[in-house]
Amino acid sequence: MKGIRGFGHFSRLFGAQAAAKREAVERVTLHPQEVQISKLPSGLVITSLENYSPFSKIGVFVKAGSRYEGPEQLGITHLLRLAASLTTKGASAFRICHGIEAVGGSLKVASSRENMVYTVECLRDHVDTVMEYLINVTTAPEFRPWELSELTKKMMIDKALSNMNPQISVIEKLHAAAYKNALSNSLYCPDYQVGHISSEQLLSFVQSNFTSARMALVGLGVDHAVLKQVGEQFFNVRSGTGAISTKAQYCGGEHREQNGDSLVHAVVVSEGAATGTAEANAFRVLQHLLGAGPYVKRGFSSTSKLKQSIAKATTQPFDASAFNASYSDSGLFGVYTISQYSSVRDVIQAALGQVKLVAQGGLSEADLISAKNQVKSDYLMTLENSSGLLEDMGLQGLTAGVYHPPEAVIQTIDSVTADSVVNAAKKFVAGKKTVACQGHLANTPFLDEL
Repeated sequence: MKGIRGFGHFSRLFGAQAAAKREAVERVTLHPQEVQISKLPSGLVITSLENYSPFSKIGVFVKAGSRYEGPEQLGITHLLRLAASLTTKGASAFRICHGIEAVGGSLKVASSRENMVYTVECLRDHVDTVMEYLINVTTAPEFRPWELSELTKKMMIDKALSNMNPQISVIEKLHAAAYKNALSNSLYCPDYQVGHISSEQLLSFVQSNFTSARMALVGLGVDHAVLKQVGEQFFNVRSGTGAISTKAQYCGGEHREQNGDSLVHAVVVSEGAATGTAEANAFRVLQHLLGAGPYVKRGFSSTSKLKQSIAKATTQPFDASAFNASYSDSGLFGVYTISQYSSVRDVIQAALGQVKLVAQGGLSEADLISAKNQVKSDYLMTLENSSGLLEDMGLQGLTAGVYHPPEAVIQTIDSVTADSVVNAAKKFVAGKKTVACQGHLANTPFLDEL
């Protein structure tokens, strides 16, 4: 890799900017900087924030989630997550692992149905070292067959652990039942594919999806000009728009998994809203109005509308929250309940009844203000964490090519009206339903009974 060998020039640049920042900190009090964003002619988006942190965090966001898997590629993104630290054209697996650990850094890979995210973090003085490995991993993988074969057991363990977690399992089955294509693809490799995905398939998937126009390079605690130069030289690897996923087709359906667990996990949804739309903001407010989970550690969320309604219908223990997932072209919204099998029917009916009440106009001004405040605080507290901030910057840059500061996002939340929240509830009530549940299902209502 000629480009990788040429990284020494940028190593010096990173070192120089780190030394300059240390010297500046010693002389003056530094003022907070604004997020900077650039889009290269290749389509690559560069987003950065110089926050003067002693740590630097850099991420590569790629439109290469499981929705882009073809019929013969199911499970390939699961294997990609595990294969991130394997030998590349510029560095061996041992060198990547040892080199990152030697400077106290870390390399993490996560994926969703739409994106893959590669993140490195280290002390500012060593950002040049981990950056070189990040470039290798994302632009020059080799996927040697003998190294891939060693990941088979890890894939099986991953899949087994996901099946043991009822929440993960139910959400995966929910997407499979709700959609005909694209978003129906699981985050985990199907059993029949484990051990059968070849290095040629992996390389083909990377060639199709890891193009400059489908990537965003995001940094915290780095100089924007230097990051931009790195993007121009090392991430202009492939041109073109890459693979294009077909539009997700919501169909509705039902998945029931009977087992011996006395606790029943059940989720009932209709099609929600695509991310970035005004309707999506209305669904976010509706989610927090109904109850998005406890705000106090080990708390019961006594202000949750769902829990207040269900508590009147049963004396048995339960848990309930509103479910909301938004994607680039679709979304899911509904209620998620956990209850004893003997009371599951009452719990689900009470939860759905509360949403119907909102759809009928059962929404006070105080409720609306409280829900908006919860959405805003949830968003702002996410940005207090470097991982949350990096994700927000990366996803905005990747999906829209721009960055909206927190003040602008807060304004969009404040602009949500009571009518739009009521309309969101009406859309759920009138929409075609999807149900996914598992546990002792003797008393769990079927889709046509809701």
